Amino acid sequence: MGDCIFCKIYGGEIPSEILYKDDYCFAIKDINPVSPAHLLIIPNVHLTYLQSFEVEDFRILNSMYKVAIKLAISEGISESGYRLVINQKRDSGQQVPHLHLHLIGGHNLAGIG
Repeated sequence: MGDCIFCKIYGGEIPSEILYKDDYCFAIKDINPVSPAHLLIIPNVHLTYLQSFEVEDFRILNSMYKVAIKLAISEGISESGYRLVINQKRDSGQQVPHLHLHLIGGHNLAGIG
């Protein structure tokens, strides 16, 4: 997608530290973290909203969750706990209309809604 920041990062047009990359998704640090560990797991293809998913798109989502678990372990937050969040549309706080999974942890998340 032309103006999508995540597509530009994936395509190398915008430099970013890619923490993980495979055939389905990639991971980067959130530029506005809400916790010490706040990563984004992003599909390699431009997918916008869950309700527009086709059957084959759920393979990508499955991969994203598997990657989140691996990253939680490598970030050292798997034992203490973490949160996985997908925001959908404006009222949820979604800022980039390219589906992405937030991996959030590194401290007590009880106060983060």
